[in-house]
Amino acid sequence: MKQRVVITGMGVAAPNGVGLQAFEEALRAGRSGIRYYEQLAEMNFSCCIGGEPEVSEELKLQYMTALQLRNFNSSGILYGVMAGTDAWKDAGLSVVDADDAPDWDTGIVFGAGNSGVEKMRDSAYKLDGGKVKRLGSTTVPQIMASGVSAYLGGILGAGNQVTTNSSACTTGTEAILLGYERLVLGHAKRMLVGASSDSGPYIWGGFDAMKVLNYKSNDKPEAASRPLSATASGFVPGSGAGALMLETLESALERGAKIYGEILGGAVNSGGHRLGGTMTAPNSEAVQRCIGDALRNAGVQASEVDLINGHLTATVKDPTEIENWATALRRRGQDFPLIHSLKAMVGHCISAAGAIETVAAVLGLERGFVFPSINCDDIHPEVSAIIDPERIVRTLREDAEVNIIAKAGFGFGDVNGCLVLKRWTGE
Repeated sequence: MKQRVVITGMGVAAPNGVGLQAFEEALRAGRSGIRYYEQLAEMNFSCCIGGEPEVSEELKLQYMTALQLRNFNSSGILYGVMAGTDAWKDAGLSVVDADDAPDWDTGIVFGAGNSGVEKMRDSAYKLDGGKVKRLGSTTVPQIMASGVSAYLGGILGAGNQVTTNSSACTTGTEAILLGYERLVLGHAKRMLVGASSDSGPYIWGGFDAMKVLNYKSNDKPEAASRPLSATASGFVPGSGAGALMLETLESALERGAKIYGEILGGAVNSGGHRLGGTMTAPNSEAVQRCIGDALRNAGVQASEVDLINGHLTATVKDPTEIENWATALRRRGQDFPLIHSLKAMVGHCISAAGAIETVAAVLGLERGFVFPSINCDDIHPEVSAIIDPERIVRTLREDAEVNIIAKAGFGFGDVNGCLVLKRWTGE
């Protein structure tokens, strides 16, 4: 029998809030985490704004030891450790003692686009200077792709599958589905899932060179990320991590764990760089198929979707995404579900986007609110031609009856992911 999968813990390190409480307060208030960074201007970036979680040295020591933090220079791993540890503890799980056996029933799928770019840069300078012996023993774990899951696995004592996935901006959504599938198949009782992204110029520089970032709003960072807006001028880079503890319903009930919501199913696919799809642009047919397959896998009718937590990056592809949703669901105008985008508040957190956005969606689902898409007073006319503008959530909603959420992520490489979330009613 197919195992039912629920969410029993969450953690987040986002540009507008570190920890669930701060994050929820920011969501409700529609508070942006986008700031101006003088370093980007000094490095001749066109876009000098971005989103980074604010993490003090004192806060770091709550998650990693002073020894672990010595010569540590990998922001994405740090964010992942923070979000993952918080999700673990939020689920009511204790950390396995170093002298005990690992928790064989709990695994980790934690995605990353890159790992330890700053550490890699520092190491390259040492190597070029003939100082290989000064690299230190932590260089490899900080720069290997699976660094975030390896650190989490060691800190938490996870004994089931511990791995890292990477699929550009779809990474976070895909990680959730990979963990979900392992539970459905009965290979684990719990899976800590999520994704992280490094911050700073060495991650964001390539996007600046591609001219896909908003370079027109350096003087007004909080208004710069504008999904679905006619004045959207490109995405704003972000960073951080989101994590969720997924658990079989049987295990959660047995432990008496708090349940945030249920994952009904989902789907991933690729457009194969065909039919309009490229390395950087989506194949619309593939996107529509992914959405349809996710609903079928979840056993949900298109008419049952109450809210879409979109990918919606504030680029020229926003109207295309709306058209793809409308076509896949066969719902337009006033019949279209409610829709919003977290990127208006935190920017595009690249590989971490799907994980952070899912945490936001589940918080709203469990606590009865729909956070707003800020900076969207001037809706793009191509969007208004497809859906009723009132379906775009632009102010905090606490009156909307949301039972089913569709959450999607679309990434470079023409890859797609969509998952279906359901409010937990105790049945």
